[in-house]
Amino acid sequence: MASIVIPFRGSNGKRRLEPAPEDARAALALAMLGDVLEASVAVGDTIVATEDAAAEELAVELGVASFHDPGAGQGAAVAEALRSLDGGPVLVVNADVPCARPRDLLTLLGAIPPGGIALVRAADGTTNALALATPGLYAPLYGPRSERRLREHAARIGVASALADIPNLAEDVDTLADLERLGARVGRRTQDALRSLHAALPQ
Repeated sequence: MASIVIPFRGSNGKRRLEPAPEDARAALALAMLGDVLEASVAVGDTIVATEDAAAEELAVELGVASFHDPGAGQGAAVAEALRSLDGGPVLVVNADVPCARPRDLLTLLGAIPPGGIALVRAADGTTNALALATPGLYAPLYGPRSERRLREHAARIGVASALADIPNLAEDVDTLADLERLGARVGRRTQDALRSLHAALPQ
Protein backbone atom coordinates (compact mmCIF):
# COMPACT_ATOMS: atom_id res chain seq x y z
CA MET A 1 0.00 0.00 0.00
CA ALA A 2 1.16 3.51 -0.76
CA SER A 3 1.85 6.14 1.87
CA ILE A 4 0.77 9.75 1.44
CA VAL A 5 2.39 12.79 3.06
CA ILE A 6 0.54 16.11 3.09
CA PRO A 7 2.44 19.19 4.28
CA PHE A 8 0.30 21.94 5.81
CA ARG A 9 1.86 25.29 6.66
CA GLY A 10 -1.08 26.37 8.78
CA SER A 11 -4.05 28.61 8.41
CA ASN A 12 -1.87 31.71 7.98
CA GLY A 13 -0.28 30.26 4.85
CA LYS A 14 -3.07 31.48 2.57
CA ARG A 15 -2.72 35.24 2.84
CA ARG A 16 -3.75 35.73 -0.79
CA LEU A 17 -7.27 34.58 0.08
CA GLU A 18 -7.92 38.19 1.10
CA PRO A 19 -10.27 40.09 1.20
CA ALA A 20 -11.63 37.21 3.26
CA PRO A 21 -11.05 37.97 6.97
CA GLU A 22 -8.41 36.04 8.85
CA ASP A 23 -10.80 33.58 10.49
CA ALA A 24 -12.42 32.78 7.13
CA ARG A 25 -9.01 32.24 5.50
CA ALA A 26 -8.13 29.86 8.30
CA ALA A 27 -11.40 27.97 7.85
CA LEU A 28 -10.89 27.71 4.09
CA ALA A 29 -7.32 26.46 4.43
CA LEU A 30 -8.40 23.83 6.95
CA ALA A 31 -11.37 22.80 4.80
CA MET A 32 -9.13 22.30 1.77
CA LEU A 33 -6.78 20.20 3.87
CA GLY A 34 -9.76 18.15 5.03
CA ASP A 35 -10.83 17.44 1.46
CA VAL A 36 -7.33 16.34 0.50
CA LEU A 37 -7.12 14.13 3.59
CA GLU A 38 -10.44 12.47 2.84
CA ALA A 39 -9.27 11.64 -0.68
CA SER A 40 -5.95 10.36 0.65
CA VAL A 41 -7.19 8.03 3.39
CA ALA A 42 -9.17 6.12 0.77
CA VAL A 43 -5.89 5.36 -1.04
CA GLY A 44 -3.22 4.71 1.58
CA ASP A 45 -1.71 5.45 4.98
CA THR A 46 -1.71 9.23 5.32
CA ILE A 47 0.47 11.60 7.35
CA VAL A 48 -0.01 15.34 7.85
CA ALA A 49 3.23 17.24 8.39
CA THR A 50 2.27 20.40 10.26
CA GLU A 51 2.81 22.55 13.33
CA ASP A 52 -0.79 23.80 13.21
CA ALA A 53 -2.88 22.66 16.19
CA ALA A 54 -6.18 22.79 14.27
CA ALA A 55 -4.71 20.59 11.52
CA GLU A 56 -3.50 18.10 14.12
CA GLU A 57 -7.02 17.99 15.58
CA LEU A 58 -8.45 17.41 12.11
CA ALA A 59 -6.00 14.56 11.61
CA VAL A 60 -7.26 12.91 14.79
CA GLU A 61 -10.87 13.35 13.60
CA LEU A 62 -10.11 11.60 10.31
CA GLY A 63 -7.88 8.91 11.78
CA VAL A 64 -4.78 10.32 10.10
CA ALA A 65 -1.29 10.31 11.59
CA SER A 66 0.36 13.67 12.17
CA PHE A 67 4.04 14.52 12.12
CA HIS A 68 5.00 17.68 13.97
CA ASP A 69 6.69 20.10 11.56
CA PRO A 70 10.03 21.14 13.10
CA GLY A 71 9.58 24.61 11.58
CA ALA A 72 12.39 24.56 9.03
CA GLY A 73 10.13 24.90 6.01
CA GLN A 74 7.89 22.68 3.90
CA GLY A 75 10.70 20.73 2.28
CA ALA A 76 12.30 19.84 5.60
CA ALA A 77 8.94 18.86 7.08
CA VAL A 78 8.25 16.46 4.22
CA ALA A 79 11.77 15.02 4.43
CA GLU A 80 11.37 14.31 8.14
CA ALA A 81 7.97 12.69 7.64
CA LEU A 82 9.33 10.50 4.86
CA ARG A 83 12.11 9.25 7.14
CA SER A 84 9.43 7.69 9.33
CA LEU A 85 8.29 5.42 6.48
CA ASP A 86 9.61 1.92 5.89
CA GLY A 87 9.61 2.18 2.10
CA GLY A 88 7.31 1.51 -0.82
CA PRO A 89 5.66 4.06 -3.10
CA VAL A 90 4.76 7.40 -1.58
CA LEU A 91 2.81 10.45 -2.66
CA VAL A 92 3.50 13.99 -1.48
CA VAL A 93 0.38 16.06 -2.09
CA ASN A 94 -0.12 19.75 -1.36
CA ALA A 95 -2.96 20.71 0.97
CA ASP A 96 -4.46 23.29 -1.40
CA VAL A 97 -5.79 20.98 -4.14
CA PRO A 98 -9.39 20.61 -2.90
CA CYS A 99 -10.60 19.01 -6.14
CA ALA A 100 -8.54 15.89 -5.39
CA ARG A 101 -10.39 12.58 -5.47
CA PRO A 102 -9.10 9.10 -4.66
CA ARG A 103 -9.02 8.19 -8.36
CA ASP A 104 -6.68 11.14 -9.01
CA LEU A 105 -4.21 9.88 -6.43
CA LEU A 106 -4.43 6.35 -7.81
CA THR A 107 -3.77 7.74 -11.29
CA LEU A 108 -0.67 9.51 -10.00
CA LEU A 109 0.57 6.31 -8.38
CA GLY A 110 0.08 4.52 -11.66
CA ALA A 111 2.14 7.16 -13.47
CA ILE A 112 5.35 6.39 -11.56
CA PRO A 113 7.99 5.04 -13.96
CA PRO A 114 9.74 1.89 -12.69
CA GLY A 115 11.96 3.03 -9.85
CA GLY A 116 11.30 6.69 -10.65
CA ILE A 117 9.29 9.83 -10.01
CA ALA A 118 6.00 11.25 -11.33
CA LEU A 119 4.88 14.85 -10.87
CA VAL A 120 1.83 17.03 -11.32
CA ARG A 121 2.77 20.53 -12.40
CA ALA A 122 0.80 23.60 -11.41
CA ALA A 123 0.11 26.33 -13.94
CA ASP A 124 2.94 28.48 -12.52
CA GLY A 125 5.57 25.75 -12.90
CA THR A 126 5.58 24.65 -9.28
CA THR A 127 4.67 21.13 -8.18
CA ASN A 128 1.31 20.26 -6.64
CA ALA A 129 1.87 16.53 -6.20
CA LEU A 130 4.81 14.19 -6.34
CA ALA A 131 4.91 10.40 -6.58
CA LEU A 132 8.04 8.49 -5.62
CA ALA A 133 8.80 4.81 -6.14
CA THR A 134 10.65 4.97 -2.79
CA PRO A 135 10.93 7.71 -0.13
CA GLY A 136 14.68 8.01 -0.70
CA LEU A 137 14.11 9.64 -4.09
CA TYR A 138 12.73 12.79 -2.46
CA ALA A 139 14.54 16.12 -2.68
CA PRO A 140 13.26 19.30 -0.95
CA LEU A 141 12.96 21.41 -4.11
CA TYR A 142 9.77 23.39 -3.55
CA GLY A 143 9.36 26.90 -4.91
CA PRO A 144 9.65 28.54 -8.35
CA ARG A 145 10.26 26.11 -11.25
CA SER A 146 10.16 23.18 -8.83
CA GLU A 147 8.74 20.84 -11.47
CA ARG A 148 11.74 21.47 -13.71
CA ARG A 149 14.19 21.19 -10.83
CA LEU A 150 12.68 17.94 -9.60
CA ARG A 151 13.00 16.41 -13.05
CA GLU A 152 16.61 17.58 -13.21
CA HIS A 153 17.14 15.95 -9.81
CA ALA A 154 15.73 12.67 -11.16
CA ALA A 155 18.12 12.82 -14.09
CA ARG A 156 21.10 13.49 -11.80
CA ILE A 157 20.37 10.46 -9.65
CA GLY A 158 19.70 8.28 -12.70
CA VAL A 159 15.99 7.58 -12.41
CA ALA A 160 13.15 8.20 -14.83
CA SER A 161 10.63 10.99 -14.31
CA ALA A 162 7.22 11.62 -15.82
CA LEU A 163 4.66 14.41 -15.89
CA ALA A 164 1.15 13.27 -15.02
CA ASP A 165 -1.77 15.18 -16.55
CA ILE A 166 -4.31 15.08 -13.71
CA PRO A 167 -6.50 18.23 -13.78
CA ASN A 168 -7.88 17.86 -10.25
CA LEU A 169 -4.33 17.85 -8.84
CA ALA A 170 -3.04 20.55 -11.18
CA GLU A 171 -5.65 23.01 -9.87
CA ASP A 172 -4.35 24.59 -6.68
CA VAL A 173 -6.00 27.44 -4.78
CA ASP A 174 -4.20 30.67 -3.98
CA THR A 175 -7.04 33.21 -4.24
CA LEU A 176 -10.79 33.47 -3.76
CA ALA A 177 -11.05 33.82 -7.54
CA ASP A 178 -9.49 30.34 -7.84
CA LEU A 179 -12.17 28.92 -5.56
CA GLU A 180 -14.96 30.65 -7.46
CA ARG A 181 -13.58 29.37 -10.76
CA LEU A 182 -13.40 25.79 -9.55
CA GLY A 183 -16.96 25.92 -8.27
CA ALA A 184 -18.57 22.57 -7.51
CA ARG A 185 -15.37 20.67 -8.38
CA VAL A 186 -13.97 21.34 -4.91
CA GLY A 187 -14.70 18.93 -2.09
CA ARG A 188 -17.58 19.08 0.36
CA ARG A 189 -15.63 20.71 3.18
CA THR A 190 -14.33 23.49 0.94
CA GLN A 191 -17.79 24.11 -0.50
CA ASP A 192 -19.21 24.41 3.02
CA ALA A 193 -16.47 26.85 4.09
CA LEU A 194 -16.99 28.95 0.96
CA ARG A 195 -20.74 29.13 1.58
CA SER A 196 -20.10 30.25 5.15
CA LEU A 197 -17.75 32.95 3.87
CA HIS A 198 -20.32 34.22 1.36
CA ALA A 199 -22.96 34.37 4.11
CA ALA A 200 -20.64 36.41 6.33
CA LEU A 201 -19.53 38.96 3.73
CA PRO A 202 -21.51 42.21 3.28
CA GLN A 203 -24.00 41.93 0.46
